[in-house]
Amino acid sequence: MQARGLNDTIRYEADERCSPGIALAVGLQGVVLALAPLVVVVAVTARAGGQDEEYLSWAVFAALVIAGTLTALQASRVWRLGAGHIQIMGATPNFVAVSALALAEGGPSLLASLVVVSSLFYLALAIWLPLLRRVITPVVSGTVLMLLAATILPVALDRVREVPEGTADAAGPTVALATLAAATGLALRASGAWRLWSPLIGIAVGCLVASVFGAFDLQRIADASWAGIPAGARIPGFDLTPGVEFWALLPVFVVITLVGGVKNIGDSVAIQGASRRRPRVTDFRLVQGALNTNGLGILLSGIAGTPPTTVYSSTSVSLASLTGVASRNVGFVIGAGLVGLALFPKLPALLLTIPSPVMGAYLLTAIGLLFVGGIATVIQGGLDAQKALVVGIAFSLGLGIEHQTIFADVVGGTWGALLDNGMLVGALAAVAMTAFLDLTSPRTGGRLQSRLHAASLPEIDAFVRGIAGSLGWNEASADRLSAAAEETLMSLAPHGDGAAREDAPRLIVAARPAAAAVEMEFLAVFDEENIEDRLAYLEEESEGLAEGEVSLRLLRHYASSVHHQKYYGLDVVTVQVKGSR
Repeated sequence: MQARGLNDTIRYEADERCSPGIALAVGLQGVVLALAPLVVVVAVTARAGGQDEEYLSWAVFAALVIAGTLTALQASRVWRLGAGHIQIMGATPNFVAVSALALAEGGPSLLASLVVVSSLFYLALAIWLPLLRRVITPVVSGTVLMLLAATILPVALDRVREVPEGTADAAGPTVALATLAAATGLALRASGAWRLWSPLIGIAVGCLVASVFGAFDLQRIADASWAGIPAGARIPGFDLTPGVEFWALLPVFVVITLVGGVKNIGDSVAIQGASRRRPRVTDFRLVQGALNTNGLGILLSGIAGTPPTTVYSSTSVSLASLTGVASRNVGFVIGAGLVGLALFPKLPALLLTIPSPVMGAYLLTAIGLLFVGGIATVIQGGLDAQKALVVGIAFSLGLGIEHQTIFADVVGGTWGALLDNGMLVGALAAVAMTAFLDLTSPRTGGRLQSRLHAASLPEIDAFVRGIAGSLGWNEASADRLSAAAEETLMSLAPHGDGAAREDAPRLIVAARPAAAAVEMEFLAVFDEENIEDRLAYLEEESEGLAEGEVSLRLLRHYASSVHHQKYYGLDVVTVQVKGSR
């Protein structure tokens, strides 16, 4: 009988080696799936930003090299870099609108400066992830993702109307509609490999329809060389004297970067789950490794003057799920394939000939998925009446102010132009309202600093009983809270360690009362095992009680929920205990 939750479609997990033939076959599928969105996003950004063919060729070349190198790095674990899983990298649509605006306002050097500075914020997010887990909430990040989709929409619609001179007026909408119909029809009704290939099939259908209208020019393919780097390829450099355009766009870049970072956390969690036969708790050290690599990708993209490079989550998860191969060897093949394509310009040139209406239709699909992703992120954190109001007001403000000149007319100057950005206003509104809710919530909890040692039990017991007393809980509920705290401490404390209390790792216990419950958070340095995994599989162990298992069984009995998050240098165990008066 199949074990509960067992994913038997996975033939090779991330740490298992598959044969070179299988790795090559699956890796080539990954290359094809990543190539089209990467080239399309770069091309849409460059053309919307008014850049010439020389910049476009360089941007595609650099984006392929960066994406390939970092895809291979994601498959490995080098110091604190890499996710240890297949995570295909590429230029994402999140930055299309603002990157195009930066190119239009100041060219590649302005884009390079903005992306490099934004990468520092992304890397800081990876480092401070344990501290920011309560600041960047699903409500905030989901709202900004929805606003991001809404602000990119005009860029996609502009591409639909962009056709060569002398072409019929109906060419653009017809080509876009054919592309959208083919791609979404297959995605909605097809299964297996057909669904995976639906975006590429939609692009092919769109190009075929465009050729009927005479809007498909193959001259670029003929002009492209068979091998080498683009002619005139060069790093654009930085704008060392930032002006009004830089300061006006920087906050928007930072907001999109941080929100993208939050989304990438979910991406890394998803690929860990999709790469295992047996469900396990997320290893947040691997999440941090993935974020560090994404931050490096944004930094390298900035240096090269190209749109930022981050992970393609849906492509990575789909590839592992449909092929059953999640071995990291596939990641190395995909990385080598993308770098190799950069050195053979004929195939990228083929994708660069894709007509603008086809690109616009493809971007519309990505925008729709991005908007739904924002909704899913909001719901993930639980949607009550207060959070729904935060999302509604923030989204309405952002969408309403976008493309208006309200603040420019009132304030004027740099600040006026900055505040007329809908995404920034919406994000600030969501953060402000979330902070207001947090600041005005009841403050009956507390915080205790101690040591991860059994000798700390008396002061922890006194601390949690004081919390129970302040809530007016009865004696049975107070005993249950105290017992849960004791078993959490004993589960975390190193077994058989006779070291003195003063030499034990630092422990912070925070208590936050909720509706008829108390949420306790234990923050400490811990070993490789995850308490939540051990709790989940206690029933499968049949021979005796291992050291520490008694505490785990008791903890499961006393607590209504237990969550364990492992980071580099920090473990966070969250225990919720229900009580009554």
